[in-house]
Amino acid sequence: MRTCVGCRARDLRSDLLRLVLAASDGATRGGSRVVVDVRGSLPGRGAWIHPDLACLDHAVRRRAVPRALRAADPLDLTAVRTYLEEQDR
Repeated sequence: MRTCVGCRARDLRSDLLRLVLAASDGATRGGSRVVVDVRGSLPGRGAWIHPDLACLDHAVRRRAVPRALRAADPLDLTAVRTYLEEQDR
């Protein structure tokens, strides 16, 4: 069981997406980039979220993703939002 950082509901690991900090490549300015760990095998601390844009919006509003990942810098969540929008199609 994992807890969604957006809606705070507990759910099975298989029903949630794992978010991790991407390896620093120097391409992002002013913050770290967060990516979806589809296979669940990327190294590092993860944050879990339902594959729903509403949960992502809740997490952004509550500033839950940086807290869950223990990141001090602002985080870029555009890759996560793009992934979720593609899944809705």
